[in-house]
Amino acid sequence: MRAVSFALAAAGFAFQVPCEAGALRKNPIRNVVTMLQSMQKKVEAEGVKEKELYDKFMCYCKTSGGALSASISDAGAKIESVSASIKSASEKKALTEAKLKEDQDSNAAAKDDVSKATALREKEAAEYAKFKADSEANIAAIAKAVTALEKGVAGAFLQTPAAGLVRSYAMERAEVPDSTRQELLAFLSGTEGSDYVPQSGEITGILKQMGDEMSKNYKDATAEENSAIANYEALMAAKKKEIGTLQVQIEEGMSRIGNLGVELAAMNNDLGDTEEALAADSKFKKELEQGCATKTAEWEEIKKTRAEELLALAETIKVLNDDDALELFKKTLPSP
Repeated sequence: MRAVSFALAAAGFAFQVPCEAGALRKNPIRNVVTMLQSMQKKVEAEGVKEKELYDKFMCYCKTSGGALSASISDAGAKIESVSASIKSASEKKALTEAKLKEDQDSNAAAKDDVSKATALREKEAAEYAKFKADSEANIAAIAKAVTALEKGVAGAFLQTPAAGLVRSYAMERAEVPDSTRQELLAFLSGTEGSDYVPQSGEITGILKQMGDEMSKNYKDATAEENSAIANYEALMAAKKKEIGTLQVQIEEGMSRIGNLGVELAAMNNDLGDTEEALAADSKFKKELEQGCATKTAEWEEIKKTRAEELLALAETIKVLNDDDALELFKKTLPSP
């Protein structure tokens, strides 16, 4: 029915034009058919061009969509890999920091040990130096006392500073019975008389015993001091080595922590950039899919419309090409 209407309209136009121009054509239907065939070719040509454009667009959809899908997949894998690397580096950094603190604490403790040992050594050395000076002076004083007594010049000895040293030692430090101490002090005070000369007497024996005791104590203290010096030097050597090792470990730990910090910063930046790129690609892919779907729907509508147009043109041409078409149009159209 639409083809017939189209044919009637086209025929009417064909008859109208010659009348207005003043020259009736022999067969105006043929002119209409030619015009319709030209329109048919034009519609078909436009369809071919639009199909080419649509195919190019769909190729873009396919290639771009595939590239975006690959990019999104790669970004997802990279995010997973970088996240795992960040976790591993963070754990390694935390362990290194814990080890660094342990080394720093150990280093501080070792230095504190050195400081305390040095202070103790200095104190012990000062005590020994005093003890040594006192012991040497006391031993020398007792030796003079014994010599004086054995030579019978005790009175002269009692007037010397050495007698005062022996007296102080006898009063404060000598480990002798009180009765012996009193007898010795009485002699050293001169109460026995200046002519007291006990060649092999009790006082001489007491003094020799005290001298032997002093010598033994001095010897023991010297051995103890030498042992303390050796122990201190051994401790200092061990602590020096320990501190040196710890210092190297601390420097290496700080370097590793610094490098890990730089690596973590770079990886976090990379992760952020990749996540942003993934979000952008995902958004663009969604928009592309929506655009491609819209274009496909539009294309289907265009194809449908063009097919209807071509069908109408074909049916009209067929109707106009019938042998009875001219008579039909003459009867249908009003006479001029």
